[in-house]
Amino acid sequence: MRILVVNVNTTPSITASIGAQAAGAASPGTEIVPLTPAFGAESVEGNYESYLAAVAVMETVRAYPEPFDAVIQAGYGEHGREGLQELLDVPVVDITEAAASTAQFLGRTYSVVTSLDRTVPLIEERLRIAGLGARCASVRASGLAVLDLERDESAAVEAIAEQAARAVDEDRAEVVCLGCGGMSGLTERVVARTGVPVVDGVTAAVTIAESLVRLGLTTSKVRTYAPPRPKKFVNWPPQ
Repeated sequence: MRILVVNVNTTPSITASIGAQAAGAASPGTEIVPLTPAFGAESVEGNYESYLAAVAVMETVRAYPEPFDAVIQAGYGEHGREGLQELLDVPVVDITEAAASTAQFLGRTYSVVTSLDRTVPLIEERLRIAGLGARCASVRASGLAVLDLERDESAAVEAIAEQAARAVDEDRAEVVCLGCGGMSGLTERVVARTGVPVVDGVTAAVTIAESLVRLGLTTSKVRTYAPPRPKKFVNWPPQ
């Protein structure tokens, strides 16, 4: 089984981190292929960057030359999952939905701890669209930019763990989701601080994608995610 794990930003070190986290969760015989888009922002922290990332991710997957069995979109709260589902005949798993759906098996309510406050509405909207918002106790911002997660890991862990603990104590969350692909690898330290289950979206997405492939299931093409209709595109893709 081959699973493409596509970073939504263009920072190779984040792609490597996401890929390592995914590979650690994969079953024997599953090949994880981390991909970095050829264009886009170094980090995705707003609507403009998110929409651009959606196009970049779709084009990156379309250009991949080898067969694959599933795709993971490794960006929290980002746009584009629906377009991938139209384009592909294999399962597409978004880490936002993977984390939240997994959390609901583990407790009555969950909270998401993410990066900057400006990304909170994007995550809330993605959870609402996916039908996963009803049991979300809160989406909390750590105040860290995405690239800050790499620059000072100890400070990042402290900021994320602090908001996770407040989500449990103040918002009555029973599970915490790490709300950024760049937070992969912080799970155990946040568990130690909060005492509740902590879900990393990348690892959750890998196990869900593997399960869908083994069950022989993929996206319905009857209506919402039917393939794009053949038509003329003007000046696309750009040369």
